[in-house]
Amino acid sequence: MGFALAKRVKALTPSTTLAITAKAKALKEEGHDVIGLGAGEPDFNTPQHIIDAAVTSMNEGHTKYTPSAGLPKLLAAIVEKFKEDQGIDYTAKEIIVTNGAKHALYTLFQVILDEGDEVIIPTPYWVSYPEQVKLAGGQPVYIDGLEENEFKITPAQLSEAITEKTKAVIINSPSNPTGMLYSEKELFELGQICLQKNVLIVSDEIYEKLVYGENKHVSIAQLSPELKEQTIIINGVSKSHSMTGWRIGYAAGNREVIAAMTNLASHSTSNPTTTAQFGAIAAYNGSQEPVTEMKKAFEERLNIIFEQLLQIPGFTCVKPQGAFYLYPNASKAAQACGYDSVDGFVEGLLEEAKVAVVPGSGFGTPDNIRLSYATSLNQLEEAIKRIKTFVENKMA
Repeated sequence: MGFALAKRVKALTPSTTLAITAKAKALKEEGHDVIGLGAGEPDFNTPQHIIDAAVTSMNEGHTKYTPSAGLPKLLAAIVEKFKEDQGIDYTAKEIIVTNGAKHALYTLFQVILDEGDEVIIPTPYWVSYPEQVKLAGGQPVYIDGLEENEFKITPAQLSEAITEKTKAVIINSPSNPTGMLYSEKELFELGQICLQKNVLIVSDEIYEKLVYGENKHVSIAQLSPELKEQTIIINGVSKSHSMTGWRIGYAAGNREVIAAMTNLASHSTSNPTTTAQFGAIAAYNGSQEPVTEMKKAFEERLNIIFEQLLQIPGFTCVKPQGAFYLYPNASKAAQACGYDSVDGFVEGLLEEAKVAVVPGSGFGTPDNIRLSYATSLNQLEEAIKRIKTFVENKMA
């Protein structure tokens, strides 16, 4: 006899990135030489001083519950981080530490959305945004971030999409999957519309430390006191300090919203993992040299791999400004290779060329694919070589 699952769970779409990763792993276990470019995590280990701080905390007996919003020392470190990096003044009461940035987003949507409330999500989007909105009873409303506009939405598009049911808009800069950044001017203009229409801004800044060239990350919350009050920043140490498995994220913003999130967390997770919080304190209070070194390595890979990617027949790509993904349009290549869709092209690439990439359909743009360059340069160059050979052979 089967169990009757809740309707909200039945409506969920499985994570495309996890599905591809699982399939690639299965092929590897069968003995195939698979190169996986689907991962959304740095290929560097967590810096040693962070690991040491976590071990020390356990040896000193810090293995019990903490306040639901996080350790006071970690909240203080995050307060200081905002001052130094963006010049934004938050108090500890305006911050909650969560079990990863994903949990911060999930908790936020649970406390702000009622049934039928709309959340505007620009495409391409990170795969979990729509699902988390739906789980909270909300309705995702999509705006196309067009490739010719570097996958970014315009103020006119945002204004047109807002209705009486609109509760929030998500801005992800640098973006997963595109790696694109919103400029200060673009953020200000979008922010003014949100202020006029009283729409909450959810600013996902998890990739803020991974920005390349002359580009600079700007938080919409730093542009004015009004925008700070209208914005909930989502961030964490997963990408910046290569701590994906530690599961430490946080939200910062309106005290009433943060209090509600803390109340919900007290009934769901109790608190973020104590040991991981001590690691995060060391991440922010300790040396930032490992962050700089990792960023430098990613930028070097990007500059080398981007030029090689453009040599693949049928591929076009906007050069990313941050994060660690390339997001080429592969629709012409897929068609030339005899596939009806890019999804089919991606399957063929994995099965025949043994290269795992993520289809853009999971991010709301079915013409694209996402390749992570969070792996060694040798592996990246071999992967690009395999893709190029695969395409050329299919087109011959």
